[in-house]
Amino acid sequence: MLSLAEINDLDEDAFVRTLGPLFEHSSWVAGTAWHRRPFGSVSALHGALVESVAQAPRERQLALIDSHPELGGHAARRGELTAESTREQASAGLAQLPSDEADALVRLNRSYRERFGFPLIVCAREHTPDSILAYGAARLEHSREEEIDIALGEIAKIAELRLRDAVFEDPAAG
Repeated sequence: MLSLAEINDLDEDAFVRTLGPLFEHSSWVAGTAWHRRPFGSVSALHGALVESVAQAPRERQLALIDSHPELGGHAARRGELTAESTREQASAGLAQLPSDEADALVRLNRSYRERFGFPLIVCAREHTPDSILAYGAARLEHSREEEIDIALGEIAKIAELRLRDAVFEDPAAG
C-alpha cells in the first residue's frame, strides 16, 4: 500500500502505473485524474477518478464498460482475468459455482449482452452468486441508457474498493 502523500508525489507515469489497474484495462482514467492533484483524501482521489469517467465521451465510457469480463465467464474459467478481477469474483463465490448456478450465470450473461451490447457489471465484492443472479435479472428490465449509468456506478464502486486496498490516508500527514 502507498500513502496518499506518496500518491500525490508520483509523476504521471508512476501514477498511471499504480492506479491504472483500478479501472479494468482503462489506465486513461488515472491519466486524466493525475492532473487534478494534489488530493486531500482518498475519497477526493476517488471522486477525481470517477469524474474523469463521467466527463469522458460516451464511446470511451462504453469501451470502459466493455473492458470488464463477464462474471464467471469464459475468461474466468480459462484463468485470463486480471488479478483484481480474479480476487473479486472469487470473493463472491463465482470461482466454485455448482453447475446449475454456473449455467444460470452463463444464461444471464448471454441475455444481458444480447439486450444491452456489453457485459453485466456488478461489484462482485458486495454480492453472493444468488444476489448477482437476482440483481442481473432485475436489470434486464431497464433501458440501455439506464444500464450504462448503472454499469458506470458499479465500476465506480469496484474502483473505490480497489483504491482502498492500494492507498491509505496517513493521519500524521494532515
